[in-house]
Amino acid sequence: MDEDDRARLAEFVTSRTPALMRVAYLLTGDRHAAEDLFQSALARTIPRWRALRHADPEGYLRTVMYREQVSWWRRLGRRRERALTGADEAVQPDPSGGTDVRLAMRAALRLLPPAQRTVLVLRYYEDLTETQVAEALGCTVGTVRSRTHRAVTRLRQLLPDVELLEVRR
Repeated sequence: MDEDDRARLAEFVTSRTPALMRVAYLLTGDRHAAEDLFQSALARTIPRWRALRHADPEGYLRTVMYREQVSWWRRLGRRRERALTGADEAVQPDPSGGTDVRLAMRAALRLLPPAQRTVLVLRYYEDLTETQVAEALGCTVGTVRSRTHRAVTRLRQLLPDVELLEVRR
């Protein structure tokens, strides 16, 4: 990698890290895991930087993050780890607008299985279509639909007082 490529890479990382870290956090539900996910994806992207610099390096990096997250939650599924927080934790109302809803939603999202959380992030935060999500995760559109349905159903159970948006088809 020559100096020009290094400068472009440094500029890209500096400018896009905050947005990519937000996506990584939403995918993992944990700040430290998000940092690990972003670093892992960046480590896989840097060797291909020369080929990507004129294309869409951010899109490539996001796809690497999505697929890396899929690999992680597949490994986690084999280990059967569970979150320590329970769904019965009380969320105190916050007078500053929708903060209490955001906190409740964040807590509920952390209780979802990683596969369902990932599909919700890609569909509703990243605003990808079902086809794009299926391509990013390497699964079928039917799988994306069923995971989305199950995730929204579970969120409605966990947050009965919160009005959730209807699932887009």
